[in-house]
Amino acid sequence: MDGEIRNFAGMLRFIMSDSKLHDELHKISDKRGNGRLRREVWVDEKGKVTRYNLAYINHNLHAGDNGRVVGYDNAHGYHHRHYFGPEEPVDFVSFEDIEARFEQDWIALKDRP
Repeated sequence: MDGEIRNFAGMLRFIMSDSKLHDELHKISDKRGNGRLRREVWVDEKGKVTRYNLAYINHNLHAGDNGRVVGYDNAHGYHHRHYFGPEEPVDFVSFEDIEARFEQDWIALKDRP
């Protein structure tokens, strides 16, 4: 029992030590492609990114997955990309690399008819 309490306390400290650095939602004008960009980033006490959620949401392009057309996150214990619903694992090099991939994806999609 004592070990379970220590494990729980350690897990709680891990969860609690992350703080949300960015929580942004930007509307893209209809003229520039419509939709919204979502960016959430959590960091640890040293400033290292521990969790992230990047999404391009456009209900005109995709009705499923709450309108998420493309997105990258590391929920569920692994780094992955959502693309028109299905998800696929991605190789993680750095958070900056993930942001660059995401930017390329949504820019290519925002001009779709």
